[in-house]
Amino acid sequence: MLTLLVTMVERLGILVMIAFILTRFPFFRDMIYQEKLNRKQQLTAIVFFGFFGIIGTYSGLTLSTDNLEINRWTSDLSADEAIANSRVIGVVLAGLLGGYKVGLGAGLIAGFHRFTLGGFTGLACGLATIIAGVLAGTFYRKNKLVKLRSAFFIGALAETLQMAVILLLARPFEKSWTLVEMIGVPMILANGLGCALFLLIIKSVISEEEKAGALQAQKTLRIAEKTLSYLRNGLTTNSAKIVCHILHNEMNTRAVAMTNLSEILAHVGLGHDHHRSESPIQTEITMEAIDKGEMVVADQQSIHCRVKSCPLGAAVISPLKQRGETIGTLKFYFASEKEITPVNMELISGLSSLLSNQLELADADKSYQLAKEAEIKALQAQISPHFLFNTLNTILSLVRVDPAKARKLLLSLSHFLRQNLSVTTQRMTTLGQELNHVKAYLAIEEARFKDKLQIVYDIEENALLETIPPLTLQPIVENAIKHGMKDTERNGIVKITIHKQYLATHVKVEDNGIGMNKERTSQICKSPINSETGSGLALYNVNRRLTIMYGDHAGLQINSELHKGTEIGFSVPCTEVS
Repeated sequence: MLTLLVTMVERLGILVMIAFILTRFPFFRDMIYQEKLNRKQQLTAIVFFGFFGIIGTYSGLTLSTDNLEINRWTSDLSADEAIANSRVIGVVLAGLLGGYKVGLGAGLIAGFHRFTLGGFTGLACGLATIIAGVLAGTFYRKNKLVKLRSAFFIGALAETLQMAVILLLARPFEKSWTLVEMIGVPMILANGLGCALFLLIIKSVISEEEKAGALQAQKTLRIAEKTLSYLRNGLTTNSAKIVCHILHNEMNTRAVAMTNLSEILAHVGLGHDHHRSESPIQTEITMEAIDKGEMVVADQQSIHCRVKSCPLGAAVISPLKQRGETIGTLKFYFASEKEITPVNMELISGLSSLLSNQLELADADKSYQLAKEAEIKALQAQISPHFLFNTLNTILSLVRVDPAKARKLLLSLSHFLRQNLSVTTQRMTTLGQELNHVKAYLAIEEARFKDKLQIVYDIEENALLETIPPLTLQPIVENAIKHGMKDTERNGIVKITIHKQYLATHVKVEDNGIGMNKERTSQICKSPINSETGSGLALYNVNRRLTIMYGDHAGLQINSELHKGTEIGFSVPCTEVS
């Protein structure tokens, strides 16, 4: 009995080989992780495990009940012979991993095959094999992995049932009893152990692959995190050098290089003394990768290094792309082609795609910023003529009645225009400069509204260093005078308040003019308004610029009541300039 057990355990080596091969098949991975198999997957599993059971039969030991001799390999059986085998392992695993349908199907294939081999246990063993498949299928649980302990006990139970079926059906009974007495315990233990061992090998192989995949994904994410901030500036010499250092440290390659379409931007690692940065691309294989837009592998001859003692014996060259067009290459150098494993190839392919996406995002972000700045400048251009025409009309009205004051106002206008031209060429200006701009404008307006307009300033000096888009405050003040003071004969007041509070600077312009109704107040800033008194374009543009620069929370806040006045304010985050 002990000899039989040891021999059967030795035969489990065949199962180890089959288990490893099985992990290569996608359908088997689906059986482990997928909730339900489709018909094609079920059929594939039935055929595979059915033939697995047949292999288990042929790898068994032929036993004669007359002389108790053991034949090492199974062939055709005589009437007094039986087989001590591992057939049940394949059938039990089919049921455990695929359910009763797969277990039944595999049991039918393996069981019918056993029946055709003959022997006085042929019918009993064939029937027991089918029962084993159905029995294992009853232990199948969706969304739950089979435990090794469960596999052992179910395999042992299936083999125990086979011994019972042999005793019930195989005749003569004396031979059946003798057979079960000799092979029962070894087969129960060996097949239980075989089911657990088979499952252990499969889980171990898949676990190792998943672990390797997780480590690779972790490395990729780490590289992405480290390189993102540098590639925001695009593919430059500086960004390429830093990225190559990061990749070289993470990948443990001989060297890493990056190129654009014509020159080497950076080379980090061995060979840097003659593979120099900012030199023209010299290898045809690199140009081939650029032209084809595909990853290529170069051996030492393809690298064409002019230094005979160069330690770089092989390279993987992968294209970097933007919008589908190749803009450069990413090159990983190795000592020889033996170091270029499939895992390395897959990782390099993923990294080139990752860096290409980062470069594309950087390009898209740069385009967005340029578009945003262009829009701001366009809005500035709309505001400047609007103010200029109103100012010239004011001076024109004074030329006839008071030429001296008109000359004085022309000097104020000259000062204003010089300042206006300087700020419109800038993306940002300080509140102090903007306030001077407004004061130049108000010098003209106060002269126009003599004795009926008073300007009040409530200014915190430390708030004047905060930055805002140019020509933000002046249109609001102009709106207060032009529309708020339209029908005011006396005691018109415009108050400008600039205060810092917490992390924001608050700017507010108040007037005690005619005000607006709630309907008009709600429409201001959302879109230009067709009206006899004005279009609201100036305030719309100011609001538009503020929201573009700082977000919706920075837009104009308007409160107004008819015949009581209007209050317009906005807040910007504190960003002091030196």
